Amino acid sequence: MALMLRFVLLCGIADFTRSLSITTPEQKIEKAKGETAYLPCKFTLSPEDQGPLDIEWLISPSDNQQVDRVIILYSGDKIYDDYYQDLKGRVHFTSNDLNSGDASINVTNLQLSDIGTYQCKVKKAPGVANKKVLLTVLVKPSGTRCFVDGSEEIGNDFQLKCEPKEGSLPLRYEWQKLSDSQKMPTPWLAEMTSPVISVKNATSEYSGTYSCTVQNRVGSDQCLLRLDVVPPSNRAGTIAGAIIGTLLALVLISVIIFCCRKKRREKKYEKEVHHDIREDVPPPKSRTSTARSYIGSNHSSLGSMSPSNMEGYSKTQYNQVPSEDFERTPQSPSLAPAKLKYAYETDGITVV
Repeated sequence: MALMLRFVLLCGIADFTRSLSITTPEQKIEKAKGETAYLPCKFTLSPEDQGPLDIEWLISPSDNQQVDRVIILYSGDKIYDDYYQDLKGRVHFTSNDLNSGDASINVTNLQLSDIGTYQCKVKKAPGVANKKVLLTVLVKPSGTRCFVDGSEEIGNDFQLKCEPKEGSLPLRYEWQKLSDSQKMPTPWLAEMTSPVISVKNATSEYSGTYSCTVQNRVGSDQCLLRLDVVPPSNRAGTIAGAIIGTLLALVLISVIIFCCRKKRREKKYEKEVHHDIREDVPPPKSRTSTARSYIGSNHSSLGSMSPSNMEGYSKTQYNQVPSEDFERTPQSPSLAPAKLKYAYETDGITVV
């Protein structure tokens, strides 16, 4: 009885080993953001596996808050790769003939959201098998900046800093001196693998070119720093010069403002004087024009006079012409004497 049971168990194991199986072991894969991840899944079939071949890949997101999602499927000799929106267009089978036993996939342009556990399932009735692959996406160090925090003067304390813009932890740092003896100062040796080197009581021997290399499991980045330790500057003279320069600038600005305001007041005064002359003191009339206007007004009166009283009127009127105007009127020999015209009516005829 025991012998028969043993025979049955051995046959069962033999049958099991001859059924469909995935030969690729479970593994962990680390890749950098933006790269392509190859997720292997190779399988073998047994003669008993006669059903249609179905292959599917699923993802279990790293946050464990979402159910497993199908990302790509092979069924009925057709490929369906639009199940998972986050990976749409970025996941592909690596083999053109999946019946050959290779169900591996590539995930391109990796993102941090692609982190998770991927599962490969192969079905060919009656055989079924599956394997898992853990994918981790890391960010390479990049945008690393080296700089000095403090004043690079002899006797001062300052810091050399190395800061990457991005990069997945853990990060490793390494400082090197590239110039002169290429030997790091002895007091700095304990901090050669730190992002910050604290410099105490600096000397001119510290001057030179330094490099800082930042690394993690998927990449590295480097920056350079030029350190020039110089003698202390004359701070008192610098401060005094700054104060004097500021005072001179204030004086110059005050002079400019004063000149501008003075010129503005002068223009305003000239404008007001000119305005007063035009409105308050009108120009005097010409004496010649006054006399002529007086004579012209008499002409209009003579037109309505009759011959009987014209003689007396003309005498009286000419005696009333201001003698002062005629005396002061300049007499020019080139000017002909003014002719007086008058008109009167007699028997219906106008005589001028």
